[in-house]
Amino acid sequence: MVTIEQDSYYKNQSHLSFNERVRTNYDHPFAFDNDLLIEHLKDLLNNKPIEKPIYDFERHTRKEETITVNPKEVIILEGILILNDEDIRNLCDIKIFVDTDSDVRVIRRITRDIKERGRTLDSVIDQYMTTVRPAHLQFVEPSKKYADIIIPEGGYNKVAIDIIVTKINSILDK
Repeated sequence: MVTIEQDSYYKNQSHLSFNERVRTNYDHPFAFDNDLLIEHLKDLLNNKPIEKPIYDFERHTRKEETITVNPKEVIILEGILILNDEDIRNLCDIKIFVDTDSDVRVIRRITRDIKERGRTLDSVIDQYMTTVRPAHLQFVEPSKKYADIIIPEGGYNKVAIDIIVTKINSILDK
């Protein structure tokens, strides 16, 4: 199994100043290089390795180095805007939407962005109110309709996880 994170496919912004990169709306579909993501997914599906980008969340651009990812029988593609793109949806055997309450989402974001991405509480709150929440309402929530399975409570929903494991095993058995 291999996991591909949509966040690895933020567009390279090294040509912009740091101040311009900070002002980018990273919660809008235009922030992602979906063409490269789709190319990489097709390569993996055709049993070819890829060079997955690494995104630097403190510098707001891609790193020069990449990670070699070898194809596996199961590819998990994760990201909040995956279901928003029809071409990406068409490459997926199973489309899952993890439905998490907004208060849990914002607390997770605050914790992650402060600990892992070097942000301040004020910057996280400002970003949440100006870009994250509006983008969620405009793009993420409506994409739920494309899911084959909607899972409330994510990893804590043992029944849903059992159903997904059973479905993946049935695909692998073919």
